[in-house]
Amino acid sequence: MNDDPPSRKTAGKSRSLFERLTRLIASEPASRGEVLEVLKGAQARNLIDIESLSMIEGVFQIANLCARDVMVPRAQMDAVHIADRPEMVIPFVLDKAHSRYPVYEGKRDHIIGILLAKDLLRFYAQADFDMRSMLRPPFFIPEAKHLNVLLRDFRVHRNHMAIVVDEYGGVAGLVTIEDVLEQIVGEIEDEFDLDENAGNIVALSDGNFQVRALTEIAQFNQVFGTHYSDDEVDTIGGFITHRLGRVPRRGETVRIDDLIFEILRGEARQIHLLRVRRDQVAAPGRSHAE
Repeated sequence: MNDDPPSRKTAGKSRSLFERLTRLIASEPASRGEVLEVLKGAQARNLIDIESLSMIEGVFQIANLCARDVMVPRAQMDAVHIADRPEMVIPFVLDKAHSRYPVYEGKRDHIIGILLAKDLLRFYAQADFDMRSMLRPPFFIPEAKHLNVLLRDFRVHRNHMAIVVDEYGGVAGLVTIEDVLEQIVGEIEDEFDLDENAGNIVALSDGNFQVRALTEIAQFNQVFGTHYSDDEVDTIGGFITHRLGRVPRRGETVRIDDLIFEILRGEARQIHLLRVRRDQVAAPGRSHAE
C-alpha cells in the first residue's frame, strides 16, 4: 500500500479542478441564459463535453417549445381507416415502416385509437381477426402543450404517440416521443434517413429528390442548375433557414424560385432532410413558406 503523499504536480491539478468546479457553482445565475453561459464556459474549460452541453441546451429548449412546433401535420400523417381490410392495411404499414398508426373512423378528425404494427401479426394466427379490438386508446393533447410537460406525460402514462388537436377539436397533427427526444439529443435515424452511402442528393422514382440539409450549396447548384449564394451560409439547409429568417418546421413547405422544399426531418435548432421538386408555375424570385 502506497501512503506517499501525492506529488505537488498532482495536488496542483486536483486543486485546480476543485477551484474550477467551485467557481462554476459559486455564483447564482438569474436566468436560463446566464446558466447556459456558465455551462458554455465550463465546456470551454473541459469541465463538461460538447455532447453534454448540447443535450442540456436541448432540455432548456423544450421548455420553450409546444406540440405545434414539432408535430407531424395532419396532411403528413400516415393513418389507417378502421374499415380497411387487413389485406389493405398490412402492405401500407410495410411501406411506411412506422411502429404506430392513428386509426380513424369516418373523417380523419375522428381518431378512435392507435394501432401497433406488431399487432397485425395476429392476422396470420387468428381466424377471427378484429382490428378494432386491438386498438390502444388515443392520447389527445392541445397544440399549445409544452414539450417538457408532454415528455413527462409520455413517461407517466407510458404513451409513445399523442394526437394534437386544435382549439375546435379538429386533428392538427401528431407527436411521438421520438419527436420530443430529438429536441434534446438531436436527430434519431428513421424511415426518412438516407443510406450513408447514397450521397447527399438522391433522385426518387417520382421525379423528386431527397437532399441532406448539410449538402453544400455548390453541390446543390451543380445538380439543380441554381445560382444560390454561399457567401453567408455553406449548406442548403442553412440557405433555407437564412432565407426564411427562422428554422422551418417539419412538414412545412418552402418555395424558392422554381423549387419547392418540403422539410422531412428537422428539429428546433436545424433541419436535416428535404424533399425537393420543381414548380413550373413559380415566378422567378418568389420565396415563401406554406
